[in-house]
Amino acid sequence: MPGQPPARRTVLKGAALAGAAGVGAAACSTESKLGHARVPTPTAPVDLGTADAVPVGGAKLYREQRLVVSCPAKGQYKAYSAQCTHAGCVFDKVEGTEGNCPCHGSRFDVTTGKALRGPATAPLPEVPVRVTGGKLVAGPEA
Repeated sequence: MPGQPPARRTVLKGAALAGAAGVGAAACSTESKLGHARVPTPTAPVDLGTADAVPVGGAKLYREQRLVVSCPAKGQYKAYSAQCTHAGCVFDKVEGTEGNCPCHGSRFDVTTGKALRGPATAPLPEVPVRVTGGKLVAGPEA
């Protein structure tokens, strides 16, 4: 019936699908600097366990705490957020000194925080870290 307006149900379905597509596109925006996390770094000190768990010249992912710690030389540590600056996904692994985001394939140098492969372009936020009594503590006042 060419001259009749579309059914109300058809119009509502179309509007719902258009809205969902807009939300999906916004979630994949490359303009994000912190992903979906409001605070991608700890707001209180976090105990990460023994310092010797991080190999000299390597790095260790603390996925649950959303942190990655590298050890460029014995007794020296650097920590960064392990949350991708593109869409906020937490790294799934660290290979050598590269952190991998499982959502869109971004890669980061976990010794400098620099984005190596996009879509992420912003570096990882650095997190203060110190050794106290042989244990790593990261976050404010660390």
